[in-house]
Amino acid sequence: MTNHPDYLERLAHFVCETKLNDLDPETLNAARTVTLDTFGAILAGSRLPENRNLAKLAVKMGRKGPSSILGYRRQAAATFAALVNGTAGVALEMDEGNRLGGGHAAIHVIPPALAIAEETGADGREFLESVIVGYEVTSRIGTGTIVRSEVHSHGTWGTIGAAAATARLLHLGPAHTREALNIAASMSPANTWTPCLEGATVRNLYPGRSAMQGIMAANLALCGFTGLKDGPSDVYGSLLGQGFDPNAAAEGLGEPGPLRIQQNYFKLHACCLYNHPALDGMQNILRREPFAPSDIARIDVLAPPLASIMTDPAPPNMLAAKFSLPYAVAAAVAQGATGVTAFYREKLTDADTLALAQRVSVAADPEMDLRRYDYPAARVTVSLHNGRTLTESVVAHHGDHQNPASPQELQSKFACLTENALTPTQARQVIQTTSRLETLPNIRTLTTLLRAA
Repeated sequence: MTNHPDYLERLAHFVCETKLNDLDPETLNAARTVTLDTFGAILAGSRLPENRNLAKLAVKMGRKGPSSILGYRRQAAATFAALVNGTAGVALEMDEGNRLGGGHAAIHVIPPALAIAEETGADGREFLESVIVGYEVTSRIGTGTIVRSEVHSHGTWGTIGAAAATARLLHLGPAHTREALNIAASMSPANTWTPCLEGATVRNLYPGRSAMQGIMAANLALCGFTGLKDGPSDVYGSLLGQGFDPNAAAEGLGEPGPLRIQQNYFKLHACCLYNHPALDGMQNILRREPFAPSDIARIDVLAPPLASIMTDPAPPNMLAAKFSLPYAVAAAVAQGATGVTAFYREKLTDADTLALAQRVSVAADPEMDLRRYDYPAARVTVSLHNGRTLTESVVAHHGDHQNPASPQELQSKFACLTENALTPTQARQVIQTTSRLETLPNIRTLTTLLRAA
């Protein structure tokens, strides 16, 4: 690939020129696996009442269109289908993410890529290429951003990734693609962590909005609209971030080595990533020496500084519980569960869980950073009434690419997440079809299965 000195030009050429045939088989496998996992998160989230209503609203406002609303037989215009699917996919906190770039690349990229692939009649190979390049751009812009602690990065640079995937499927050239990336930067949503902590589900719209606006950004570039010369540096360097490093965003691009979609993490706990290392540590301790909640005097969790805001021991609703370290750690002990059901409303009043959550203390270690793999991401210390102290540190949680989940675990996760949206036979068909995605002559072969309710 030609070496372009301008980072945006390099990203635009990467988006336009990357071909599946030139990539390692491991990259292709990672893209298929990430895609399946994201479908599972979307289908599970689609069953929530507000998302069912949003699906109806999308059809009403967007009218009949070619793009699928997953889990339903409804179809809508691409922008509205991407809005609904992106929103549903984050609702249960089971969507994958990328520690190197921060945030959740796939849920910002796959919904718009799927919607536009259906709109254009793209084949499976074209869809996967758009997902891979969109994911790479999302993660790299995230890497270049020094995020403000009060900014929740859902929807921010994901808008640029959505624009990249759309530009690829619309066959934009490098000049139009670069323009689309810059336009998308200026359309990025800006949000704080407060909705997560209060459990305000408007927060779940962040990836959906990002998907919708990324699609618009690519189309606006075709309309002749222009963006800033360097949109990411302007928006992420001063408004949504404390600085932006273009060199970090382009470092190693086009060189041999794994792409970002291969360096992701999958979620096996249904909550915010900041909980996962601590939950793994707690589960490791329990496996070594089982004990009851009543045996525990206190639990001390050392975590990255941002986790210091996620300390409500009695969260008022499901979403807020997913952003509470004390509740999640207590549920792991008292309920023996950290999956989707552990955060249902009826579990939020469990007496043993709430009593133990009051005995969970969270402190910050300024050296802990989820973008690092050379230092623990969490340390859990359990002090028992009998005087014993049990400690566990975790660098990479189970599901991270450096501590990977098995294919069987991820397929079981998909089956579990989709049990209310697909029959077991349909779930197996989706797994099998996704495993050969690059051979599909039309992406609708897959989306027909994903609409089966």
